[in-house]
Amino acid sequence: MTQPLIYADPTSQAHDGGADHPERPERLRACLDACASAGFAVEESLPAATDEQLARVHDPMYVARLQRFCERGGGRMDPDTYVTEASFAIARRASGAACAAVDRALNDEGATFCLVRPPGHHATQARGMGFCLLNHVAVGAAHAIASGARRVAIVDFDVHHGNGTQDIFWDRSDVAYLSLHQFPWYPGTGLLEEIGGGAGAGATLNIPLPAGTPDAVYLAAFRRIVLPALDRWKPDLIAVSAGYDAHHRDPLASMRMTSAGFGTMTSLLMAAADRLCAGRILMTLEGGYDLKALGSSLVATLQAMGDPTGHAGHAGEDDGPLDGPPESVAALERAEAFHRAPAAT
Repeated sequence: MTQPLIYADPTSQAHDGGADHPERPERLRACLDACASAGFAVEESLPAATDEQLARVHDPMYVARLQRFCERGGGRMDPDTYVTEASFAIARRASGAACAAVDRALNDEGATFCLVRPPGHHATQARGMGFCLLNHVAVGAAHAIASGARRVAIVDFDVHHGNGTQDIFWDRSDVAYLSLHQFPWYPGTGLLEEIGGGAGAGATLNIPLPAGTPDAVYLAAFRRIVLPALDRWKPDLIAVSAGYDAHHRDPLASMRMTSAGFGTMTSLLMAAADRLCAGRILMTLEGGYDLKALGSSLVATLQAMGDPTGHAGHAGEDDGPLDGPPESVAALERAEAFHRAPAAT
């Protein structure tokens, strides 16, 4: 088994909005404890993203405003999103970790999990929101293109739609965005019909699923929609927004995923990366707000990254009739039919 490299930033504990905020320092502590218990080593030296790397996806004026706001002591950017004096530097290192993970992947040095906070996929070009300040996976994907990758695929299985990532790459033909998420739910985006625009038409693929969707439907969505889309896209790199708030224990959503289910999804993505892009894959932490579920789901992911063929049984099989709530099965079938249609390709 080849263990993935894990980047983490213990100084991110200084990004703290108070005990009542779900995106709290204890999330990282729970992840680090779970890694230690499972025997995974963590690299704690993270490079900061450069101005050039951030400017590929974020308006420099927004970045400057965010930095000044933090330097003045921080506060609330919106009812959900806070910053402290240290938050800009912390978020910058999180984006830097994504870029370093891209460099490792493109140099064929193995898979990386960026165990960073705050999360990033709601951050748009010029706005932080939904707990997010900088969009780490987007910064990493743009860095990959600037470093010579022809095509990057971003797969987002956070329970909330990554509106920021979608917006940033909406009209680009070199970065695909594929999202499975609870709908209707925050932030209200991610309809089937949102497929990108201009040169990027068809490079955005959304799979909105109703509350109560379990592992079986998520995995069927991967096998029937996500994996075929990756096969068509033929990326040079797969970047993953790994959010664990679709877990049945999570307080911020209503899905029915399990830790083992996240492991199986990871196995499927690892197999796709091996098949399509010489194993070039990285993952960046997004949501996940029940500490026990977060730790166990992370470990399942890391185990699958290290031994994808040995995790969670027959990860590549789709056996028999789909077992799941009727509304979830119907939503999957609608998505499957839509994404087979010429207008969505």
